[in-house]
Amino acid sequence: MENKLLLLGDQAIALGALHAGIAGVYAYPGTPSTEITEYIQNSYIGCDNGVHSKWCTNEKTAMEAALGMSYVGRRALVCMKHVGMNVAADAFINSAMTGTHGGLVVVAADDPSMHSSQNEQDSRFYGKFAFVPIFEPATQQEAYDMVRAAFELSEDVRLPVLLRITTRMAHSRAVVESSPMSALPNGLSFPEDRARWVLLPVNARRRYGEVLAQQDELEQRAAVSAFNSLTTVAGSRKGVIACGIGHNYLMEALGGVPDRNVLKISQYPLPRTLIRRMVESCDEVLILEDGQPFVEEQLRGLLDEGGKIRGRLTGEVPRTGELTPDNVRAALGLVSATHFDPSPQVVARPPALCQGCGHRDVYEVLNEVLAEYPDSKVFSDIGCYTLGALPPLRAIDSCVDMGASITMAKGAADAGLHPSVAVIGDSTFTHSGITGLLDAVNSGARVTIVISDNLTTAMTGGQDSAGTGRLEAICLGVGVSPEHVRTVVPLPKNREEIRRVIGEEIEYDGVSVIIPRRECIQTLKRRK
Repeated sequence: MENKLLLLGDQAIALGALHAGIAGVYAYPGTPSTEITEYIQNSYIGCDNGVHSKWCTNEKTAMEAALGMSYVGRRALVCMKHVGMNVAADAFINSAMTGTHGGLVVVAADDPSMHSSQNEQDSRFYGKFAFVPIFEPATQQEAYDMVRAAFELSEDVRLPVLLRITTRMAHSRAVVESSPMSALPNGLSFPEDRARWVLLPVNARRRYGEVLAQQDELEQRAAVSAFNSLTTVAGSRKGVIACGIGHNYLMEALGGVPDRNVLKISQYPLPRTLIRRMVESCDEVLILEDGQPFVEEQLRGLLDEGGKIRGRLTGEVPRTGELTPDNVRAALGLVSATHFDPSPQVVARPPALCQGCGHRDVYEVLNEVLAEYPDSKVFSDIGCYTLGALPPLRAIDSCVDMGASITMAKGAADAGLHPSVAVIGDSTFTHSGITGLLDAVNSGARVTIVISDNLTTAMTGGQDSAGTGRLEAICLGVGVSPEHVRTVVPLPKNREEIRRVIGEEIEYDGVSVIIPRRECIQTLKRRK
């Protein structure tokens, strides 16, 4: 029985995973991937409620837990945004060496144009680096179908599968026809080859050879995949290779009827036989891909056609930013659709901390205290509080990656900076800040660390925070002196107390932690 539903791309992936019989989803919230896990947590359409769906501390723990579920023969889904792949990279790349037992699918949601990210990283490079199959859906329907096919492929070839999407696929809606599959066996099973799960060098060397030997088979599967297709137009000497959502935009630009040769690529490794047929029959080939020139660079090295390959590297498509229907039309030489300038009546609204947010009170007092120290610097982290960089607060001097605030403050203190202050959120602290705190304690660094605790993972929508109720205990366990773990309530009426506490801890010659704790104003509203 088929059901038609209007779904985000993220939701289509979640539903496909549920209908594929997953036993667990493992994730750390990060835009644009968050809605996958939330849909599984909130819906369970066509699936029993026994699916594990608790948020993980970070992407590395998510990847490793999913690998453990695979080891015992159950299907597991891992979800993260593209920079989360950097955190999970050690486990992800080594999971290709161990291989899988139960199906294992890793969803990486890339963010071209950096709508809510630090870079335009393209996760397809991780898949190629690890020698694992990659899927890249062109439509929401394909996203639903692909995740189910990915689990089957994972179990067939005994490798994890990377499912790569981008922001527009994740956050746009389309009708999806779903059809729940029969339930899979729920019992545990174990791998017959135990040695490949123990990556001692002798085992890892053998596995590496086996994974390399699989690449020809994976390419042959891609060449005959239903997700890859070559459409030829008699007499045309123009070609387009469209990857993932790029094919969606291409069909929109051409009105659904190709007037040139089109190769759709949504399953990797690159199907070289199809690509050669395309390139040999064309005088020029345009590459449409959302993200970095992943395919274009490989084709230049593979075919060396002396200028035949066109795309981001040759300027037909912008080198940075998202692929869009408009720049696809321009690359095809078509007249752009009607363009409307922004209304002069609409006032720009830059992001800002919410009115009543506890982070505001912390930054205002911190600014007042640090005004007495001309060389002071505040190293911040990733979360709502990063908005403290904007006017009128202008309270922070850096934001690099999850957890960097503490270690950067330590490095600056090692170089002689005083005061050296770190600001980090509660969820980010448990994600990546604890090890930096341990480094600071072990070296006796003179740093003041503010863990701004709003009792949630606020920036991605209010998911549970892993350290709620335990931050003091964690800091004490890491080795911070009890008298220098201080908690305050960030409210205007408490500013004098907060000012005094910050001033005292800045003057302490060692590691001090200040925890301003007040529930996120948005979470409080929803809860009430």
